[in-house]
Amino acid sequence: MPVYFYWGDDDYQINQAVKSLIDNHVDPMWRDFNYAKINAAGDLEVMDGLNQAATAPFGTGDRLTWLADTAIAQKCSEALLAELERTFKHLPTNSYILFTATNKPDGRAKSTKLIQKYAQVLEFSLIPPWKIDAIAQLVKQSAAVMNLKITADGIDLLVDAIGNDSRRLNMELQKLQLFHGQKAAAISAKEIATLVQASAHNSLQLASAIRSANTSQALSLTAELLRNNEVGLRICATLVGQVRTWLWIRLMQEAGVRDDKEIADAAEIGNPKRVYFLKQEVQGLSSQKLMRSLSILLQLEGDLKHGKDETATLQTAMIELCQAMTR
Repeated sequence: MPVYFYWGDDDYQINQAVKSLIDNHVDPMWRDFNYAKINAAGDLEVMDGLNQAATAPFGTGDRLTWLADTAIAQKCSEALLAELERTFKHLPTNSYILFTATNKPDGRAKSTKLIQKYAQVLEFSLIPPWKIDAIAQLVKQSAAVMNLKITADGIDLLVDAIGNDSRRLNMELQKLQLFHGQKAAAISAKEIATLVQASAHNSLQLASAIRSANTSQALSLTAELLRNNEVGLRICATLVGQVRTWLWIRLMQEAGVRDDKEIADAAEIGNPKRVYFLKQEVQGLSSQKLMRSLSILLQLEGDLKHGKDETATLQTAMIELCQAMTR
């Protein structure tokens, strides 16, 4: 299939998939002629990319046109929709086109239906940091691909140290591969601890510190996350997700709902058994406190997206969030 649509917020996995497409289709000797990456935020840029993709490649190998950060699966004019369909139907057999986007395609949009008809659609989303079992499974799968045997306690240590950071997981597994060589024995947690910075501090622990109004711990965790190259917007996104979940739990409780499955459905929690623990977490918190916190986080997201200093902006928000939990 000559059309690909990759979406999700795991930039590392998307970039790895793109690299695989380039390696498989583009002759390195003809790359300057047959590979193009276009920031396709607007209709004109998408049109330009479609025109390039419709051109047969030069020399040997195939052509690959990458339209990055596109919004065609969210909104698409009728003119662009017609151009997409015309291009998809008449792409040269040795020309490939790739669209990438952060947001999930809108299933109601005509363009999404067109993409689903002609393209191979793949999701590359980060595993939510609270889905420990899913992260552990990713660690196991990634280790197996690299022919690494890791003990159960070693897997647990990597999950705690790395969280849902797929880029760092790949880097740490490569490090372990070099260290372990061709040894038959599985790598233990003790061995891993000597090579991997086993910092269990993550954005969920930061959310816990905020919930407890522990300002000094929240600031310390924020500083450590930034030192470990965690992106401010990703920290913010995790906090937004956690606070929103707490808010749903609290609102359902205040409405008199007692059934955990009903609460799980409303809060979009996959495992209803998790609701019991979430109820313990929101004890002592009112929906008003959580709504104030969510407002602060949405302001933080806007400030970060507008390019404000990441460290100072996050520090200010952490103080405000802890204060909101005490009012």
